[in-house]
Amino acid sequence: MTNDVAKIRSHAKFIKAAEVLTSEHDRFVEEIVTLTEIPAPPFKEAVRAAAYEKMFHALGLQDVGLDEIGNVTGLRRGTGNGALVVASSHLDTVFPEGTDVTVRREGTKLMAPGVGDDTRGLAALLAFIRALDEAGIETEQDILFVGDVGEEGKGDLRGIRHLFTHGVYKDRIGAFFTFDGIEPDELTVGAVGSYRYRITFTGPGGHSLADFGTVNPAFALGHFLVGMSQLNVPKAPRTTFCASVLQGGTSVNAIPEAVWVEVDLRSEDADVLAQLDADVLSLIETAVVAENTRGTASSGKITADAEKIGNRPAGKTDRNADIVKLCESALETFDFKPVLGASSTDANIPMSLGIPAVKFGHGGSGGNAHRLDEWIDVEPTQSLRGLKAGLLALIATAGFSES
Repeated sequence: MTNDVAKIRSHAKFIKAAEVLTSEHDRFVEEIVTLTEIPAPPFKEAVRAAAYEKMFHALGLQDVGLDEIGNVTGLRRGTGNGALVVASSHLDTVFPEGTDVTVRREGTKLMAPGVGDDTRGLAALLAFIRALDEAGIETEQDILFVGDVGEEGKGDLRGIRHLFTHGVYKDRIGAFFTFDGIEPDELTVGAVGSYRYRITFTGPGGHSLADFGTVNPAFALGHFLVGMSQLNVPKAPRTTFCASVLQGGTSVNAIPEAVWVEVDLRSEDADVLAQLDADVLSLIETAVVAENTRGTASSGKITADAEKIGNRPAGKTDRNADIVKLCESALETFDFKPVLGASSTDANIPMSLGIPAVKFGHGGSGGNAHRLDEWIDVEPTQSLRGLKAGLLALIATAGFSES
């Protein structure tokens, strides 16, 4: 068994696997189209998951099935009894139900919502499985292939969170790949954590004229937002905050009974994120006290509720970890120049648990992710270069059996 990237790259079996990726590239493209045109809105990934499960069955993976939360899993057994290596891509897109997901082609470009994020990743896993099988490659460690739910938005990483905390494989995973994003040289080894809240201010309400002077939850919200805008956060570790969605009130001539805002707090460092969280919660209390002091509260006081609607843990993979070094070497072998960075992906969960994990781009080029005009270019030269680098990194991490 070897983890030597150069030795694996030059082995006849890997050369054969690379040839399979090349000869099957048109099939890979067709699978991108097929999967893209199966809608997978947030929390409604079931139809795409069922199709993906059938694809896993057709490829001969073992123990194929849907877990309790909706992830599709399939096992490719290795020669040893070591910890599992997970290769995952997410099933869901950011686009709501009813979005037209028909793929439009212009030359080698494919255009449709979700075509790159992360449908190309799902197709990449299928291509990897075919290449491994047709080349007769055996790995030391089992590889668990996963199409997971809930990566985007309010899905809150629920699919991978379940895999690591409640799933049947939760205590067997030793390394984790999420194949997500286009550019392979952008290797994610840090997890940007985030807390997301819906903060609701409520009060007695009233007529804008007759009840003038009554405490107003909109003023409390304004006080809170001004305070939030003045928070100081470090540039390193990168830390951010945003007030993103606001709603409330019933009429222009009525004091609202309730208003709310959704906020997003992020940091690469768990302790810094915790401090930002504490600061924001303190601002809420300050805003409530300020408005109850300012206005008349004879009909009722301002109250506030902070409902946490998202919790993505921060974390990191040691830059000297085997998975990182092997990924860097695999990328360099295919003339990429890896840049190590941090982002918010499915890898947040294993990183926060101390399990070595990376986000690895699946190749080609593209743009406008999370937009209706999202596109990818599947021109074979660049597309295959990324796929081959990803497969090489996966094999090296799982251990290549030289027999």
